[in-house]
Amino acid sequence: MDWLDRVARLRRWTNNGVRAPHKPLLLLYALGSHQQDADGELRYSAVEEELKRLLAEYGPSHPTTPAYPFHHLVSDGVWEVRTDQGAGSPGSGVGILRSSGATGRLAPALRVALAQEPALLGRMARVLLDAHFPTSLHADLCEAVGLDLEQAEAGTVRGAEAAARRQRNRRMRELILTAYEFQCAFCGYDGALGASAVGLEAAHVRWWSHDGPDEADNGLCLCSLHHKLFDKGVLGLGEGHRILVSERFVGRSEASRRQVLALSGRPVIGPQPGRPPVADRHREWHARQVFHGAPRQPAEGLVGAG
Repeated sequence: MDWLDRVARLRRWTNNGVRAPHKPLLLLYALGSHQQDADGELRYSAVEEELKRLLAEYGPSHPTTPAYPFHHLVSDGVWEVRTDQGAGSPGSGVGILRSSGATGRLAPALRVALAQEPALLGRMARVLLDAHFPTSLHADLCEAVGLDLEQAEAGTVRGAEAAARRQRNRRMRELILTAYEFQCAFCGYDGALGASAVGLEAAHVRWWSHDGPDEADNGLCLCSLHHKLFDKGVLGLGEGHRILVSERFVGRSEASRRQVLALSGRPVIGPQPGRPPVADRHREWHARQVFHGAPRQPAEGLVGAG
């Protein structure tokens, strides 16, 4: 069976170009869950709120419910639903999915195919991402569904190795953004679209790929621009949690001065009381392994500027 073709041909409601990413989002979520626990099931009542957040952030603006794809994805042959009474979906109603104990998981034949060819998971995820979402959202989406796309595409995790592999914390983004009160710790940007933060990301100080944990003291809430500059080593964290700007950075425009150079020496904004700041061990790792060169001296009058 050509699973990639089946995924590419998911039946979706269409009307004059209106987006309907409900099924692709649920399937991405299911692939992320399968990567972490191939034998696990997703109980609707337990994942409903997470799926609602995914639809609110990555779906169209009109109201929707995760009950729709949870039921209808079965018809595409990649998903199965069971209830307390046995196999089969009870319907697309929120109440019946909750009360019947409905659980979903990838279809049995697909689970067998993934066990035989682990890299298939990554290729399926890539088809869904490319077909339904812009490239700029791929990394955020993978993080939101707990999917390690690089690992999935390599297809190297099997057996005991899979059991020993660290699992991503899907709630990392929510944890960090809440700790920093939904504003960039470097510039204070706090944009939102409706109820969803936009342009704000949970940045790992010590990278996940280099043993950085999904924990509050290893994260910063950063806007997209400052996250990129932080990961490129243009920006860093110094003692006293003040922002460092690399002396190697060159920017002559007013935008570069205001958005980058003027940050030198400023204190980080947040976290809120009761939440841990970035741990020194993570800050020092970033300074050694990521930050480029020596830090600039703050321009006169800019230290501590808001």
